[in-house]
Amino acid sequence: MNFRQEFIEFAVAREVFRFGEFTTKAGRRSPYFFNAGLFNDGAALGRLAEFYAKAIDASAIAVDGLFGPAYKGIPLVAAVAIALARAGRSLPFSFNRKEAKEHGEGGSIVGAPLSGRVLIVDDVITAGTSIRESVDLIRAAGASPCGVVIALDRMERGNGQLSATQEVERDYGIPVFAVANLDDLMSFLRQSPDFAQNAAAIARYRHEYGVARSG
Repeated sequence: MNFRQEFIEFAVAREVFRFGEFTTKAGRRSPYFFNAGLFNDGAALGRLAEFYAKAIDASAIAVDGLFGPAYKGIPLVAAVAIALARAGRSLPFSFNRKEAKEHGEGGSIVGAPLSGRVLIVDDVITAGTSIRESVDLIRAAGASPCGVVIALDRMERGNGQLSATQEVERDYGIPVFAVANLDDLMSFLRQSPDFAQNAAAIARYRHEYGVARSG
C-alpha cells in the first residue's frame, strides 16, 4: 500500500471522511464529506504531517521554505516542518496573522522571513481565497510561491469547467499537489467490501461534477 492509500485508510479510521448525504458550499448533494479539523490530537496531527512530508518529497519540488495561511494552515505548517526535519530535511516556516500587529516586531508574518521558493501548506482548496492572500503576501516579501500542498483534491468542478486546484494552477502558474485525491479515495473504497455502496455513490457524483486529474 502506498502512502496515498495509507492516508485514505487513516482518514477513514479517524472518521475524517464521512459517507452519507451532505450539502456542499456550492449547494450540491455530496455522498462524502472531508473534515480535516478531526485530525485534532497530537498523534493524529503528527501522522497527518508525515503524509504531507511524503507528498512533498514525492513531488520533487524545489523548496526553500514553508508558509501556512491563517488559521488552519498554522498548525499544519508547523507540524509538516517538524515531520520534514525528522526525515532529514529541515526547512524554515512561517505563517500570517489575520490582522497586522502594530507593537513588538509588528507586521503580519510570524516565523522565518519569507525568502526564496516558498511552498504553501493548507488543508483543502475551496474558493482559493487563502491561497490568493498567501501568494500576495509571499510576493510582497520578495519571495516566490513555488506551489501548494493540500491534504485532499476533490477533483470537482467549480463554477466553470475547472476545479479549484486547477484554477489556482491557471491563475498563479504554480503546481498544486495533494496527499491524496478523489481517485485514491475511489480506489480504496472499491477494494473495501464494507464501502462498496459508498464507492458507487461517489462514482455517480464524480461522473456529474468531476474533472480529470491535474497535470
